[in-house]
Amino acid sequence: MGLEINAVYLSYVVHVLAVAGAVMVLVWNIHFRGGLAWESSNKNLIFNVHPVLMLIGLVIMGGEAIVSYKALPFKKAEKKLIHLILHAIALILGIVGIYMAFKNHNESGLANLYSLHSWIGIGVIVLYGVQWIYGFLVFFYPGGTGDLRKESLPWHVLFGMFVYILAVANSALGFLEKLTFLESSGIDKYGSEAFLVNFTAIIAVLYGTFVLLTALSRAPAEDHHSYSAI
Repeated sequence: MGLEINAVYLSYVVHVLAVAGAVMVLVWNIHFRGGLAWESSNKNLIFNVHPVLMLIGLVIMGGEAIVSYKALPFKKAEKKLIHLILHAIALILGIVGIYMAFKNHNESGLANLYSLHSWIGIGVIVLYGVQWIYGFLVFFYPGGTGDLRKESLPWHVLFGMFVYILAVANSALGFLEKLTFLESSGIDKYGSEAFLVNFTAIIAVLYGTFVLLTALSRAPAEDHHSYSAI
């Protein structure tokens, strides 16, 4: 059962929120946090890459991958390829983003994997990778039998939704964790940076919500006989 609203219309909201979220996380880490760096004596610049890649990668690119299969008025094979590529980009950005958090901690002499956010983050990236590999092998190449694809599809969709919801929730948890550290270090709890971080987290949650609404909505007329894989 789906929503009786055209997925294309909801996808417009998704794209606007995606741009807003990407701009806000970049403004936060470049303007307020000092910039981004792969190598730097200021280890905070290394960490700044983490929230940028996690939001733009797993949340935004992952969401666009989901929306692309439902809202694009293309043939099934074309949408499947776009869906696969966008998820691959999301996965790669997520892996690099997690690496940058470890890099920052290791070079700063900080402990790793001590928070709920980090535990869930590792779980999300592992599950995301498993989902992508299974989808590639069964639905793309070499491709499973018709019966295997038919039986796998509902679980593929359900598992994909679960992993994506977990990714969005963990991104909000990450913003909260980082803001708590910053406020403990002295930034104004009612200052512009604090408000920006909180609103970025809200945008991420709204984005994820509209991604899921799009996935549950009615596909374009050209796509009535395809399915909504995630």
